[in-house]
Amino acid sequence: MLKIYNTLHHKKEEFIPLNPKEATCYCCGPTVYNYAHIGNLRTYIFEDLLMRTLRYSLPVKHMMNITDVGHLTSDADAGEDKMALASVREGKSAWEIAKFYEKKFFEDFDSLNCHRPNITARATEHIPAMINLVKTLEEKGYTYKTSDGIYYDTSKFADYGILINKAHLEGLKTGARVDFGEKRNATDFALWKFSPTDKKRQMEWSSPWGVGFPGWHIECSAMAMQYLGETLDIHCGGIDHVAIHHTNEIAQAQAATGKQYVRYWIHGEFLVMSAGKMSKSAGTFVTLDTLKEKGYSPLDYRYLCLGAHYRTQLEFSYDSLDFARKSRQGLKAKIANIKECAKEITQETSILKESKNNFVSAMEDDLNTAKALSLLWDFIKSEASVDEKLQFVKFADTFLGLNLLEEEKKEISIEAKKLLEERAEARKQKDFKKSDELRAKLLAMGIVVKDTPRGQEY
Repeated sequence: MLKIYNTLHHKKEEFIPLNPKEATCYCCGPTVYNYAHIGNLRTYIFEDLLMRTLRYSLPVKHMMNITDVGHLTSDADAGEDKMALASVREGKSAWEIAKFYEKKFFEDFDSLNCHRPNITARATEHIPAMINLVKTLEEKGYTYKTSDGIYYDTSKFADYGILINKAHLEGLKTGARVDFGEKRNATDFALWKFSPTDKKRQMEWSSPWGVGFPGWHIECSAMAMQYLGETLDIHCGGIDHVAIHHTNEIAQAQAATGKQYVRYWIHGEFLVMSAGKMSKSAGTFVTLDTLKEKGYSPLDYRYLCLGAHYRTQLEFSYDSLDFARKSRQGLKAKIANIKECAKEITQETSILKESKNNFVSAMEDDLNTAKALSLLWDFIKSEASVDEKLQFVKFADTFLGLNLLEEEKKEISIEAKKLLEERAEARKQKDFKKSDELRAKLLAMGIVVKDTPRGQEY
């Protein structure tokens, strides 16, 4: 039985779904105004591991949102909409920006071998549901109007801040700017923002309160409840969402329905650089394309993430990624030898059954992927038969998602591609000295080049 750390109660708990036949899970998806960086992607890898582990025992209805409007540059409901800002930056419409970066996000998501959610919901396609939720909150007396929007009055919700400790909540209030404009309380937040009177926004809709657009927080609550019901089993996201975004989601949903919104809140920690947290706003971020251009496979990065617990910060360096790549390649080489010698077997031996149980126990212990990887290595090195080893690898990889039994084309860097092109041209010109020099350079980069009747292969 899965035991998972629940941020709501600050402890590890046994997971028991409301419906024993199907669990529900909502994951905060990307704001599609820029490329996802590898820190963002670490969160989606941990969520994929959770889905794979849950699905070992029961079906899961997995939902993810796409934020394509309403996410402002400041958590204080100030600044520009990130989509509008990207539109100006790139000289494209906000709709074009959303379409491009959503497509790129899912390309990265797929290349990391993450399973797509059952439901993907774009904010711009669910405006009526958001307006209805704001109307419900208004009818129940939780809202007030300012010159720039409709706000949620957090002082009227007794359990506001339940996801964070009270000391941290008081710190947020104390640390808030003294002058917070027309807001009644420092922690109040926008449910609906009005469009400026002096210009037309690209993304705006009519509402009972005037033309405008939804606040970021209302999007997730409205869409999650539309598809998964008023009470969700699980809600996932990054640790940075706890204090504001998820705290506000709870306030909205529970005030509207009078029911518990989420039973298990699960959060992944940051990926950090030596200089601190990876950040798009500060320009200190690395994308998956960056890694691919340097010759790494996306699955090298997935392997790196599996080596650390999802609730601990993971420091990223190319040295650690090199080690992960070497380890993954070594693992795949051993598995390739096993695959060559093994036969397909259907019976489950006692050693295989015990090893599978131990592996599942590691994964169900709050996703202990480091231990699970260690168990996989140990079994491959053990005295078990090659047939048993092959079966164990197949089983383990349904959880780990490393495509351990599939052949893959080596990812090569832009520099290596250029050298290969130069070498092909040198061969064409019969400059064999230069060809050999370039072969040596490529070999130093880990690329073995062979000359065949079909041309050079690597």
